[in-house]
Amino acid sequence: MHSPDNPLRGIALSTGACAVFAISDVTSKFLSTSMPIVEIQWIRYVLFFAMALVIAVRTPGRLSRPRNPKLQILRGLCVVASSVLFVYGIRQMTMAQATTIGFLSPLLITVLSIPLQGEVVGIRRWGAVLAGMIGMLIVVRPGVSGFQPAALFGVASSTCWALGIIITRKIATSDPPQTTILWSSVIGAAVLTALLPFDSVWPEPWQWRLCLMLGVLSSAGQMMVVLAHRLAPASLLAPISYSQLPWVTIGGYLVFANLPDQWTLVGASIIIASGLYTAHRERVRARTPVDSVTLVPLPRLLTIPGQNFPP
Repeated sequence: MHSPDNPLRGIALSTGACAVFAISDVTSKFLSTSMPIVEIQWIRYVLFFAMALVIAVRTPGRLSRPRNPKLQILRGLCVVASSVLFVYGIRQMTMAQATTIGFLSPLLITVLSIPLQGEVVGIRRWGAVLAGMIGMLIVVRPGVSGFQPAALFGVASSTCWALGIIITRKIATSDPPQTTILWSSVIGAAVLTALLPFDSVWPEPWQWRLCLMLGVLSSAGQMMVVLAHRLAPASLLAPISYSQLPWVTIGGYLVFANLPDQWTLVGASIIIASGLYTAHRERVRARTPVDSVTLVPLPRLLTIPGQNFPP
């Protein structure tokens, strides 16, 4: 049964999820200095799988059998790749830089929807995409002393996530969200389990505690996202994802004693403005009948361990 609309509660849950994911990302960066990233993500995915299994068991019907398993597998691979690449990026970048690059996902969805879904993109949205890319170049600053190769991990992570979102929309009409969540957790856990023997250590007690906290926070944050989208429309909640930036900035300062420089702030402002304008154009398009599929850009907030999953 669909929950009644409660926009204020949905906004509160989405804002809380941003704070929870910020804590998760800061914890991931902290752990990545002493533990293999694959192992960190494996522990998170094991807990995520447990959560997804509980949801599937409590939901009536045979949710474990998708109608399009190939797309489910491809989506699961995109999501786990996005998750792992994101942590590789934040290990060497400031929290604000990594999160800002993650905000490119809605713009990349617009670009990738052209070849993958036959979407027609107007000049206004192309302008927003171009502005967002300029903002990214300001943050990354290739060719200057401030350039960090780790930023490429962030761009790759955003691209994988954008592909995952597009695939999610392709299968949304055939598979319920619970099935998609379960398959994402199974595929991610399977991939990371296969990679675990090549890069793992036995964690210290304090590392176990942080990893378990990480998994619980990520799962809780994702549940908050799902509940938020049952109470309020995605178009209303999408801009809230950008509130993650101040949270990770605070966390980065408290834990790592670093703050974003002026160019990161300038680039972030341009990317956020581009994303908000793109969301506005999608809302306008949603009110206008079109032959093609309308895409409302979902924030990177909705990824799986490493940032979040679409409801």
